[in-house]
Amino acid sequence: MIAFLVELENHAGSAAEVTEVIAERGINITGGAGIGAGRSGHLAVATNDEAATRRALLGRGYKFREIEIVPLTLADTPGALATACRALADAKINIEAAFTMSGTSERNTMAFATDDPARARSILGQKSTARANG
Repeated sequence: MIAFLVELENHAGSAAEVTEVIAERGINITGGAGIGAGRSGHLAVATNDEAATRRALLGRGYKFREIEIVPLTLADTPGALATACRALADAKINIEAAFTMSGTSERNTMAFATDDPARARSILGQKSTARANG
């Protein structure tokens, strides 16, 4: 599973324009987050059709890169996200984006885009197992 990290200008409507391009193709955004700083920003999105998303973004000339995401289901409790982030930090894995993919009142599935998805998957899988058994 991948996320698209789209470069944007930081102004009103830039996120709307990108998401409209994706929606026009009948593609569902399944998770995402955005941030702006100064004149630039980024929008990270996961979709139900990666190939069509790639074509839609390329067709409109957006600058983006693709990054593998690692899902993790967390308890909806204080500190659950902090524990996952700390585990990645202690392993010297950089989080490039993190966002909710789905959630309930008891659990949230987060997506982590990192600089080392294989190691992140291993570390986060250990944390998930430890919580489930502990």
